Parts: sequence; structure tokens; C-alpha cells
Amino acid sequence: MARKLQPINAGSMADIAFLLLIFFLVTTTMDVDTGLMRMLPPMPEKNQDQKKQDKIKERNVFVVLINKNNELLVQGKFMDIHNLRAAAKEFIANPDNKDNLPEKVWKDIPYFGHVFVTKNPVISLQNDRGTSYGTYLKVQNELIAAKDELRNELAESKFGKKYDELDKDQQNAIKKYYPAVISEAEPKNVGGGK
Repeated sequence: MARKLQPINAGSMADIAFLLLIFFLVTTTMDVDTGLMRMLPPMPEKNQDQKKQDKIKERNVFVVLINKNNELLVQGKFMDIHNLRAAAKEFIANPDNKDNLPEKVWKDIPYFGHVFVTKNPVISLQNDRGTSYGTYLKVQNELIAAKDELRNELAESKFGKKYDELDKDQQNAIKKYYPAVISEAEPKNVGGGK
């Protein structure tokens, strides 16, 4: 005579599955999308003369283009991304006062006195619509690192501290010494990408 099997009580299985689901949702870490931290410039004052501000000499603009093949065109010449930081640092500082780099002027800057610094260096970055996001981020990082390295080197030599460790007045003085602006233009089909 065959014995009849007792049914298994599975009423609490749904509760256990639900608890496990909640446990994994709570304990799992989510990857955060990479992005760029940007602070927008302040609004211009109402009485500010716009024509006077829009005039920037061509030698004061460092043009960086990225095509659809993720190739860099810097100042009209192809460049490897590994050389971009050094080229941007030279552009911002113009240590030898070259004619093809930003013009230099004498300026009175707190903590530094009367110094010969670059006037309004602007880094203009434009990419193709077909540019990969990874390449765009690498180029951005190199340009920002160039500015940050110059400011850190100056802070170390003048104050013996890193730029981030300085007080606001000292940081503002260094910003006046190396005033670099990174301008991002709207993506185009510069390399024929779609």
C-alpha cells in the first residue's frame, strides 16, 4: 500500500521572497553616471556694454575641436590627447611671452604685487555630434587639469599649500594670476558625423 504524501505548506515562501527582494534592493549600490561639475557664470549687469566685452583677440583663444573619429584638432593641428594638458598649460601661462599665445599685461594682484600675466585666455572646446562621451570627458579632464595644475604650482610656490587649502582671498589672487575660461560651444557636424 502506497503512502500518500503530505502537501508542503508554501504559504510563507512569498513572504521570504519579498524579504529577500527588499534586502537586495537596500544593500545593492548603484553606479552613478559620470558627469561634469560646472558653475554657470553670473548674469551680466544691465548697464554693461556688451560690445566692449565681446571683443576677444584671436591669439587669446585656444581652439580645441573633437571630430566624429574622436581625434583632436588643437589650434588647427592634430594633437594626441596626452599632449593636450601641456599645450593648455603653456597657453594659459604663456611663460615666454610668445606672439601666438595670449597677450600679457602688467597687473596689480594681492599677494603678488605688480606682475606680468596673460590677459583673458579663453579655451574654446567644440565637439562633433558623433564624438564619444568618453573622449569628450577625457578632453574636459585634461583642460581642467591644466588650469588646476598651474594654480596648484603657483599656490605651492607662493604659500606652501595646495590651491584648495588656501583661504578665499588667496584663491582669488591666484585666479587673477591664471584667469582661464573654458568655453563650450554647441556640438556640430564638424567631422561629418550624424
